[in-house]
Amino acid sequence: MLFTSYELAGLPLHNRLAMAPMTRSRAHADGVPASLAALYYAQRASAGLIISEGVQPSAAGKGYVNTPGLHTDEQVAGWREVTGAVHAAGGRIFAQIMHAGRVGHPDNTGLVPVAPSAVAAPGQIHTYTGLQDYPVPAALTLAETEATVRDFADAARRAVDAGFDGVELHGANGYLIHQFLSQNANLRDDRYGGSVAGRIRFAVEVAEAAAEAIGASRVGIRLSPANGSQGLAEEDAHEVYPALVAALAGLDLGYVHLMTSGDDGLDRRIRELWPNTLIVNEPGAGDPAATASRRLEWGADLVAFGSAFLANPDLPLRLRLGASLNEPDFATAFGGDHRGYTDYPALAAQLV
Repeated sequence: MLFTSYELAGLPLHNRLAMAPMTRSRAHADGVPASLAALYYAQRASAGLIISEGVQPSAAGKGYVNTPGLHTDEQVAGWREVTGAVHAAGGRIFAQIMHAGRVGHPDNTGLVPVAPSAVAAPGQIHTYTGLQDYPVPAALTLAETEATVRDFADAARRAVDAGFDGVELHGANGYLIHQFLSQNANLRDDRYGGSVAGRIRFAVEVAEAAAEAIGASRVGIRLSPANGSQGLAEEDAHEVYPALVAALAGLDLGYVHLMTSGDDGLDRRIRELWPNTLIVNEPGAGDPAATASRRLEWGADLVAFGSAFLANPDLPLRLRLGASLNEPDFATAFGGDHRGYTDYPALAAQLV
């Protein structure tokens, strides 16, 4: 099944392998993707679907150094070069819209990070001036929360204008949408907090707004149930995620991108509740071919890989042939130049 074609809400894909979103921190300081990004993504266009690195929907949404945006005309122009290169190589690419929320620092943005509540993330963040403690974020007011929902929708429109085939909303890994879902990052007592219905409201409203902006079939969402990234607590994940997925199912989005939780019962419940395409990403998976086959048999429609695509631009070919895989160099994962970015050898070059 891995190499059979698949139709994602009307969009034909030439296999069931997806490239998972991976922050690479190689954009310019103004959020415009660097020119090498076009080559990097085009090299990986044999994936059935590429999901881009996280792209901030606003200046306030930026978390890390040198991450790209989708909130200025210059950023849109930079992304057109990327999407054009991917499409010329026969690929499909969605933009992952990622608001980092409290996972940010004024040294990176000139702004105090915002979050559901004024609760700092634990640990430290790399900034333009060095490693810093996470600051206490400013709690979003009701008006600011509603404006942030609109920022996601505006970024979705800009993504389509930039040539992306659709967008993925980043609702995982401890960033803003995920923070609203969490028990210890969301301490609000208004309609965006408290109960399960309150804590899922922001995610559902963002999805509604993006779907209205560009069409539901062009919108996906990434979720990581029971994931403690960035210090989040989700003891009631068995209540939150079925409620969230059921609400999202009513919007008829293109897909849910599920980072497996380690709890097969919860993951299967999400599969049961989700009627459309399910992309599964299994963190820490070993052999990609075996993982993909197992997950497709389990019920996934597409299977996403991160580091395997980072180090193997031609991963589908390698898996089809049973060829060896390049090992990723994590020392060059974030920032830098072409090294560890566009210089991983393709199989054809290694066979010469």
